Parts: sequence; C-alpha cells; structure tokens
Amino acid sequence: MRVIIRNTALEASEYIADYIISRIQKFRPTESQPFVLGLPTGSSPEIIYKTLVNRHRKGEISFKNVVTFNMDEYVGLPRDHPESYHSFMYKHFFSHVDIPPQNVNILDGNAPDLAVECASFEARIARYGGIELFLGGVGPDGHIAFNEPGSSLSSRTRVKTLAYDTILANSRFFDNDVDQVPRHALTVGIQTIMEAREVVIVATGAHKALAVEKGIEGGVNHMWTLSALQLHPHPLIVCDRDATLELKVKTVRYFESIEQAGTDARTQGPPLTYRPRMYVPGPVGLGKTHQELTPQTTPQKVPKDLRINTELSRSMEDDELTPDSMSSRMVDSAIGGLDSALKGDLFFDRMGARVLSH
Repeated sequence: MRVIIRNTALEASEYIADYIISRIQKFRPTESQPFVLGLPTGSSPEIIYKTLVNRHRKGEISFKNVVTFNMDEYVGLPRDHPESYHSFMYKHFFSHVDIPPQNVNILDGNAPDLAVECASFEARIARYGGIELFLGGVGPDGHIAFNEPGSSLSSRTRVKTLAYDTILANSRFFDNDVDQVPRHALTVGIQTIMEAREVVIVATGAHKALAVEKGIEGGVNHMWTLSALQLHPHPLIVCDRDATLELKVKTVRYFESIEQAGTDARTQGPPLTYRPRMYVPGPVGLGKTHQELTPQTTPQKVPKDLRINTELSRSMEDDELTPDSMSSRMVDSAIGGLDSALKGDLFFDRMGARVLSH
C-alpha cells in the first residue's frame, strides 16, 4: 500500500489531481482505447474536480477519450434533483470539461428494474475491459461508496438499504425532513472496486483519522470496508496531516521516508497496458428498459432534461453528499484513541477469580 501525506486538504487534493492527469497522459487514450476512470461524489473530491477543471481550461489535459463510471446514486430521486449524484457530477465536473456525454456512466436510480440496472452497469464496465483507476473517498466509519460497515467484501453493484442514522444524517440536505431522504441507493460493490487496476482514496480531516487507522494498520474487516484495499495490488491513499492523527508515529514516518527516498507514487503505478474489451451480453430481462448511450442518442453537453445549476459556486467546506453513517458509533473526538491507548493497561476483573471453587 502506498500512502502519501500532505499538510493540508488542498495539497492532498492537488496531488491526486496531478496523479490522475499523469496516468491519463501516460496511457495516451484514443477513441477506440479510452482511459476508464471511476469517480466518487462528496466534499472530499470537490477540490480534485475543481483542480482538474482548471487544468483542463489551461489546456493541460483533455477528457475527450476518457470513460467514467460513478460509484453510486440514490434510488427514486429525480436525476435533476439538486442532491442527486447526476446533478453533483454535472455541476462540479462534467459540464466544465470536454468529456463526451456518451462516455459518462452513472447508475439510474429510477430504472424500472434496479437489479437489471446494476447487472447492466457491471456489464458495461466489463465491455470496456475494466476500470483503469478508481478514485474514491472514505467515510468516518471506513465505508467506501455505499458499502457501509458489514458489507460483503465480495459484493458487486447492487441495491443497498440505507441505515436509519445515514438517513438522519442526510436529512440536512433535504430541509431536515427525514421523510424526503431516499431509503435506498445503488452502489458499486467492494469487488467491483477491487477489480480496478488501481484504487486511489482521498482522506482529509480529523474526522477521517480513525477510518484511516483501521484501513491501514488494522486487519481486513468488513466493518471497515476501506481495509479491503490491503488485498489490492495497487492501492494509493492520499491524506492530509489531520487524517493521520490516529496512526502510529512510526507508521507516518515510514511512509514519509519512502517518499523522501525518491519513490514518488506517481512513478510507481501499475503498467498502463490497454486491456481488450470483453463481449458481455446484457442481463436477462433488459429488453427496452435500457438504452445504450451513443453519439447519435446523446447531446453534446448537459442533457436537456437534466435541469441543474452547473455553476461552480458551492463552498469547499460544505458537508459531504455521501452518507455520514454510523455516527452514533464513533468515539467522541475529545477522547478518541483513549480506549486503544489503554487497552494493554486495563484489566477488567469480572469477579471470576474471587469465586471459591467447591
């Protein structure tokens, strides 16, 4: 596992943007051999998207031959709703770069058959030969995408029921009305992410420190789905200084020493060789419920029926769109780490030793 540590969230985000650009440029994508990129939503990647947009406007990078697959989407939420992930992606990224609309793949939370939609999404990824680089964020409870604690580490794209604390936390995006928050979401699975050639995770802020510690220093555990990346051949986690607060000092110094030795992560990625596309038939029952996007069936810019505000005006400090779930189980920040620090010093006598045997 490669871990890059920067002092601020801005520096960490700019590093990732630079890394993505370097990987695309090294790949040299063409229309017939595009670079396949997995993308997340939320406040964590917002600065990354803003940096990519700025670099594109300067002529430093083109997304014309890039194909994207987004991690998740709410079920039943109109795609032009301001809190849908369709809206988020067009507002913060797609409307500001030269990516063709037919190259954008986002799960349809309003599909007539959600199981078919999930199977179709996996089939589309396979047809492109898999995802080259999957960018993701991580929640305070260690979840990636909507793979919340307890998710199967062999899971694929599927429907997920949102936990009540997730619904309650997300109600702040819906006028604090719990009844307006979707109860389900579509999400890629852990196995879907793990099959990408490389996975890049951004983790910024002290509230992500426990998740980073569990994901890097802890064992592989479905209660902290980030930890599954320990089994991936090419994972990269980029943190700001605050996100490393729960890591051991020697762990931080170890990863810093690797970078100081001149082994920049940008020179250590996996070989960029094009993987041939696979023919994968559409799932049974697809019928006419799904229309494949082609240059003839899609507009050149934002779909006309997608009525969203695409101005880059949202504050970087806004709360994440991705679920902040299981917050009730998190250790209070004022005493965070105390239990693990004292674990070896405390012994709880259950009075078993005091009972006389007869």
